Amino acid sequence: MKNYIRSPRLNNHSTERNSRKGFWLSALGLRFSLRDYGFCMATLLLFCLGSLFYQLNGGPPKVLLEIRQYLGESTFVDDYGPPTPRELPFPSEVIYNRVGKCGSRTVVLLLRILAEKHQFNLLSSDIHNKTRLTKHEQVDLMRNISTIPQPFLYTRHVHFLNFTRFRLEQPVYINIIRDPINRFLSNYFFRRFGDWRGEQNHLVRTPQMKDDERYLVREINVCKISSVKEPDVWAVERAKQNVIENFLLVGILEELEDVLLLLERLLPHYFSDVLSIYKSPEFWKMGNLTGTVKKHMPSLEALQVLYQRMKYEYDFYNFVRDQFHLTKKKIGLKSASQNSNHEPDFLHELALRTHEPLEEEEEEEEEEDEEEDMGQEDANIWLVQP
Repeated sequence: MKNYIRSPRLNNHSTERNSRKGFWLSALGLRFSLRDYGFCMATLLLFCLGSLFYQLNGGPPKVLLEIRQYLGESTFVDDYGPPTPRELPFPSEVIYNRVGKCGSRTVVLLLRILAEKHQFNLLSSDIHNKTRLTKHEQVDLMRNISTIPQPFLYTRHVHFLNFTRFRLEQPVYINIIRDPINRFLSNYFFRRFGDWRGEQNHLVRTPQMKDDERYLVREINVCKISSVKEPDVWAVERAKQNVIENFLLVGILEELEDVLLLLERLLPHYFSDVLSIYKSPEFWKMGNLTGTVKKHMPSLEALQVLYQRMKYEYDFYNFVRDQFHLTKKKIGLKSASQNSNHEPDFLHELALRTHEPLEEEEEEEEEEDEEEDMGQEDANIWLVQP
């Protein structure tokens, strides 16, 4: 029996071959590990992107729906229905801090119809005699407004509220103002004679006024002019700044149809079809009895004095009118007024020029002095934070 003895060279060669084989096997294993790692990371990235698209689009990505339709397989949507839409229109928070005697009742009636048609939340405050709020009242009101389910439109006779001052999200503001003298006359005669509805609210508002005083139209030529309030320059300039920075649109009542058309363009999810509703006979059947009765034109001398005492308010009104016409031009609407000199409109049949809107229906319990103060308050002051 022969004994076979391996030489040292043969043993070394075998050992080297085995070690080289182990090296390649380990390297091959490392290569597969990196590939598997990359595959896992790519899968995770695709999953994250798919989840992102799902949340942004309010549902699964379109490509997944197409794949499901192609494969014909059942999904969660098939079994449980589509998820609840999470998208909100922008802006979804709108405030209309309506100015007294500027046609706000017309707009509120339109908003009630539009809220039901377009499914947004409309909250119209019944508080008419408190427009200036303390700091604490402002905070409480702003917090209450912020809790309204979106999309919403909140409207009230109230001065401008600066939400960002109290670290709250600032809603979008809209408003409408009116020729200052026309607004003054509307308030003056409405408090004395009411409107065509015949509710006799004017008698409740002015119970101490005697009939001879009530029908003495010449009174407006003397004592009422002296009671007109004059704002300071700071208030006017601050109101102008607010119009530019915080209001999406401030229209003028004299061009109400253009105001509605611009609102329809700028806020379609709130005001779509508003102009057609406004022009419909059905709408005017609801409020064609709300025009102020016994409205007379004061003397030209009284109008001139009023115009001089309202110079700051006319400065603000002309500024808003220019901004409004500029917005119309950007949208592509031709301005109805080409008067660049801002000549007082009352010199050309002031009382007959403006179509009388539906006036605000105010509470009968309001005190006479509070309502008088609200009616004569300058429109520009409403756009300044108190």
